[in-house]
This record gives sequence, structure tokens and C-alpha cells, in this order.
Amino acid sequence: MISMKAIKMLGQNFLVDNGVIDRIIDLVAPAPGDHILEVGPGQGALTSRLAASGARVLAVELDRRLAPMLAKEFESYPLVEVLEADILKVDLPRELARHSGSRWKVAANLPYNISSQVLIKFLETPTLFTDLYLMLQKEVGDRLAAQPSCKEYGVLTLFCRLHFDVTREFIVRPGSFHPVPKVDSAILHFRALAAPRVDVGDERLFRRVVKAGFAQRRKTLWNCLKSAEFLPEEQLSAVLAECRIDPARRGETLSLDEFAALTRGIMLKGK
Repeated sequence: MISMKAIKMLGQNFLVDNGVIDRIIDLVAPAPGDHILEVGPGQGALTSRLAASGARVLAVELDRRLAPMLAKEFESYPLVEVLEADILKVDLPRELARHSGSRWKVAANLPYNISSQVLIKFLETPTLFTDLYLMLQKEVGDRLAAQPSCKEYGVLTLFCRLHFDVTREFIVRPGSFHPVPKVDSAILHFRALAAPRVDVGDERLFRRVVKAGFAQRRKTLWNCLKSAEFLPEEQLSAVLAECRIDPARRGETLSLDEFAALTRGIMLKGK
């Protein structure tokens, strides 16, 4: 395994606990014929285990010090490719389509400071993946598994639930990393659904409606949607009535099905 000092600005906390690595490998279950996207391979602790399985691995590393060292480390593995790039700027459909007809697993120890942004990027093209195995800050993991009407429930919860079944597999304590972070982490498994969990009509509009519903959590759904100016007030009131949604509720109380119905109603009225 490569040894390198972590860069705080990149949010690096290298996983050094072999027991945790074993548990992640057991979950990912890499095998010949698999295609695995690893984000943030760091010092290569997980990469070495993925490579040894015979799976095809695309490891995306932003750190200009580590990427060439990783490429050198794994040059004897023809199925391992190290891409020096910012995952947020990578054209994933283009990169992954180089292996036509393949859907990918993702294994990633995501820096805390970009974890939500990376997750949203994966959600833009969910059909590229079968499973995501992501190390996230425990607080973020709690949000993704939350139910309506609790403070953790939010925009990302709904975006993920539309395309994935989300399961928290286990907690990783700070001592499993170097340098040691100040918070617990969690391994989450996102299992891709064959189709969106519910028909939202227009996913871009759905995202706008959900964001509007949570934009001001203390305000009523009516005030949040009215401020977003999706429809004239009379039409908006009609949509809420047709969906049997009380406009005095708050966005955080609405289920995925209710947000989907609301989106379809706004879409139809807006035509």
C-alpha cells in the first residue's frame, strides 16, 4: 500500500483498518467480469483487493501525487485503470460506456466535503449502476435512511429513494482512518431499482418541486410552492386539492408518493 501524507484541503482520511476493508470487500463481492468504479482510492488499500479479484476497476483519484503512484502500483493489472480527475467533472456516461453493455458497481470512501455532490452526480445517471457501496459521514447516512417528519428527512432522502433501496450496513469508527476524523462514518449500500420507484412525470421538475418544498422548512408547503412560482395561485390550489394534500402541511411531512403526485399535477396544469 502506498504511504502518503493526507491533504486536509482534499478532505483525505485514508482507511487503514484491515478489518473494515475486509467487511467492505465482503459487501462488494468483486469477481471476474464485474466492473467497479472506485472513487478516491487514496493509498490503494481497497484498490489492491479489488484488483486481486479479477474485476475490471476504474479508480478515479484527484490527488496529483497519488494518481501516478497508483498507476505505477497497478501497472501489472491489465484490468485496472487509474484516472487522474475530479469525479465531479468526469463525464461518467462517456467514461463507463467505453465498456459497452456493462453496468457498474461503485466502491467509494468519499471525502466528507463533497459526498452529497458526488451522490447527486450518481443520481443523474442511475441506470449506469447496479450497486453503490459508499462510505459517508454517519450524519449523511442517517439523512438518506430517514422517514418523513423527522429533521434528518430531506431533499437527498427523496432523490435517492426514487432510484435506490438504501441500507446502512455498518458504522466505521474514527480510529479506522489516518488522520483520525472527528466523526463516525457509515457504509451504505444503494441497490439500484429496475425502474424509478414511482412515476414523477418529469424528473427535473420533481427535483425542483422537492427542493422548493424544503427551501424554508418552517414555512407551510403552500408558501414554499407559491414562492417558487410553478403555477398561478388558483391552479396551484387546485393541484393540491386534487392530490389531497393539505396546503398547511410542511414539505418535510410529504412522502415520495405525495411529492410525485404533486409534480405530475403541476406538470399537467403547466402545459
